[in-house]
Amino acid sequence: MQQLLNGVFIGSIYALFAIGFTLVFGILDRLNLAHPSVFAVSAFVGIELVAEGGLSVWVTLPILLVVGAVLGLVIERVAFRPLKNRPDAHFAGLISSIALAGMFIALLQWRYGPDTRRFPAGSFPETPIQFAGVSVTVLQVSILLISIALMVGLTWLVARSRLGRGMRAIAENPTAARVLGVNVDRVTAVTFAISSALGAVAGALYAMNVNSAQLGMGAAIELKGLAVIIVGGMGSLPGALIGGLALGLAEVFAVQYIGSSWRDLIAFGLLFLILLVRPQGLFGARKVREV
Repeated sequence: MQQLLNGVFIGSIYALFAIGFTLVFGILDRLNLAHPSVFAVSAFVGIELVAEGGLSVWVTLPILLVVGAVLGLVIERVAFRPLKNRPDAHFAGLISSIALAGMFIALLQWRYGPDTRRFPAGSFPETPIQFAGVSVTVLQVSILLISIALMVGLTWLVARSRLGRGMRAIAENPTAARVLGVNVDRVTAVTFAISSALGAVAGALYAMNVNSAQLGMGAAIELKGLAVIIVGGMGSLPGALIGGLALGLAEVFAVQYIGSSWRDLIAFGLLFLILLVRPQGLFGARKVREV
């Protein structure tokens, strides 16, 4: 039971990161590889706000949500919008986002140096809560509740709001959406902002969970995020949620019963098996080719 809860806690962070990843891909058909750098930037900025600015982690999280949204707008305007009319816009944007991610990480190293940074002692409550024979902390429960709230809010936004209808129209046919009066550029920019805001919060929650931030933390989770959205179904928000939880549980149980050195092997092996059984992903639709 204890390991099940631990897997859910870490899996909720993976899911939040992957949902931000798949939001841009599923709606705009763009793979934003600067997303992991936002994950890292938010962790370092969050630690500075708490350590140097004297803010609580609960005040810091909304600030990081805004920081992530601003970074998303920068990514869209710098890495993707200038290339949107190129015939190879998908590939060009991918390469451009990799370059921008490298710039973000270089700026982080210039500002904070190469060393690992941590939240100061006492930044968040660490008193364990005992129930039903398991132990959890207030921080872990908060991470889970924040992740669930953001994912539910995003699901409602996409499914019910006017902005969500615009997103879904662009996902179907950007040209037709523009003819119908959808401001494609504005919706695209907002989509990047929301995606990066979720990635920023995921980065801060991850840094709080392990009390550590490193320059390469975004790259370390990037492959996991890609695996999650592929297993869940390309562009599927529910699929990213389930895939993230599955990855977190697989990692935790692998460490518990086999050993930490086998964690990635078991986790990615499980995801690979899922794809063998269901190549389109858990929530992906099988494409039918018409001739």
